[in-house]
Amino acid sequence: MVGSLVDEVENLVSDCGGIVIHDDTIECIAESSELASEYLTGEIGEQDEPILVHQGTDTTIWDISGHAVIPGFVDAHTHLLWAGDRSRDVMWQQSGFSYSEIAGMGGGIGHTVHSTRSVSETKLLKIGRQRMATALHYGTTMMEAKSGYGLDTESELRLLHGARELARVEGLPDLDLTWLGAHAAPPSSEVKSTDENIQAYVEEILSEQLPAVLEQGIARSADVFCEPGWFTLEQTEDICSAGRDGGLEIRLHVDEFCDGGGMVLATELAAATADHAHHSPLESRLEAKKSGTLQGFLLGTPHVMGDSMPPVKTCVENDIAFTIATDFNPNCQTLSMPFIGSLAVQRCGIDPLTALVAATCNPATGIVRDDGLEQGVLKRGAVANLNILKSKHWESWCLQPGISPIDCTFLGGKIVTNEKM
Repeated sequence: MVGSLVDEVENLVSDCGGIVIHDDTIECIAESSELASEYLTGEIGEQDEPILVHQGTDTTIWDISGHAVIPGFVDAHTHLLWAGDRSRDVMWQQSGFSYSEIAGMGGGIGHTVHSTRSVSETKLLKIGRQRMATALHYGTTMMEAKSGYGLDTESELRLLHGARELARVEGLPDLDLTWLGAHAAPPSSEVKSTDENIQAYVEEILSEQLPAVLEQGIARSADVFCEPGWFTLEQTEDICSAGRDGGLEIRLHVDEFCDGGGMVLATELAAATADHAHHSPLESRLEAKKSGTLQGFLLGTPHVMGDSMPPVKTCVENDIAFTIATDFNPNCQTLSMPFIGSLAVQRCGIDPLTALVAATCNPATGIVRDDGLEQGVLKRGAVANLNILKSKHWESWCLQPGISPIDCTFLGGKIVTNEKM
């Protein structure tokens, strides 16, 4: 399977077998007929929806025959916590202003930072819970969640603390937390030069913010928006080196608007991921493959920005493993991994199975669960996070971009009915 980090299709899809779950773990996968003789009395037939056949003290049996099963999605790049509304940005974009110019006009990240800093903790957590519930509705069982809309020490720590509180809520996707203090220069009317503003902020990050993040001990990873006009290669390396010295894994935003050398730096740093990667040259992609750095394609972002799709097929043709993720943020407000899968298949021309690999087992290699269980696959010993599709055809997971193809989701072995929308 091109670009895959697994060896067998059976680890990704099941349309003819039964699955035994013990507590929160997959205990075995076998033919339905074999398991029926042991657990079920009566015949198994195709159903319109999963049916609770038996619920006893020790065993609960669901008949989901006629429905394909795939792993829960692992959304490896989200900006989960922020407040405010950037709808006006689209008019500026359509008028020809660049991302950087929009930021200088009072839109962009700076607008969201002001809104996020002013919202109450209670409201922020409510927003986060609603977004996580929406992601679950679309089959996501694990999310990476970045800070990055505080842009000062107090606000960044607050966002990480809020994300940790959300990670403790049962019945919602699990979270893997990333500090993105180096998302942009903080809004400032005192410093006119963007370059000066960014450098002053880098010095603040290194002397104050990052040490406080390390002391807080919530974030597992550090991320930097490494792009010309934002954080330079040298600034990115300084921040990442300090973060790594403090025990943080490195995840980077690179080469979104041009080839700024970000993929090369990600490779040199042996970063876990290099996301966006829209304009990275093939040579850099191949070097990243050697270093084990996964490149993540965030297809919703060029879609909403009206840009061309990144060269995903280049990775397929060169056997380079990659991921797809939502990049949920104020400008790209989707939490639907099936929609991102649709863009991969129907806009980028890759097949549904390769897209499924990129939405499940590949991102799972860089997203860590607290319990250490394997995820993003259907196999013995993996966490029982799985999606029951509405269709008997597993390919349907990415061919319904406007609605959820998920009938129900098992999250840690417990069924979650899909009643939203």
